[in-house]
Amino acid sequence: MFNLLAETLVSALDLREHETSLHSKRVACHTLVLARRFSVDPNTIQQIYWGALLHDIGKIGISDAILLKPDSLTESEWTEMRTHPEKGYHLISQIPGMTDAADIILCHEERYDGSGYPKGLSGSQIPLGARLFMVIDTLDAITSDRPYRKANSFDIAKAEILRMAGSQFDPETIEAFSAEEETLRKMVIAKCYWASPLQE
Repeated sequence: MFNLLAETLVSALDLREHETSLHSKRVACHTLVLARRFSVDPNTIQQIYWGALLHDIGKIGISDAILLKPDSLTESEWTEMRTHPEKGYHLISQIPGMTDAADIILCHEERYDGSGYPKGLSGSQIPLGARLFMVIDTLDAITSDRPYRKANSFDIAKAEILRMAGSQFDPETIEAFSAEEETLRKMVIAKCYWASPLQE
């Protein structure tokens, strides 16, 4: 039931911001590749999956004028856009059984060095699931087509991710990324996601 709820919420967001669903499902499944190096607990794995899948759900609360704007955002518009982690947290934290997932949603824009938002958390203050997600989100962003550019290669993404170890990313999550490079490389090339990744 919870999996169906999560998938439905992502689909609802996708009705407004196209491609959200595909991106969210990819990063959720790819994040599990890293998560399984840190935990075998089914609940922990499931919470990380839900948190990654629903990371942008707070954008439901962002106006179309900002969310769908084809041009660069103004500073005030960026201020509004940066409220989406908190909006998502307030939405998902109300669902019993998704508390840890909600924390990941709240913290997915934080940075290891404390330069992120909304709270400027650093290091281990950031939930592990969010720290793992950050790496995968960057990988997917760089290796996916965007309206303003074509997708770059896995190797370009890898170089950028390694460059930001210790600043944007937790060095421990980078070690996991490097250890799972072969699997992630295949997944990125395939641009696929499992229908039921939690059953794999």
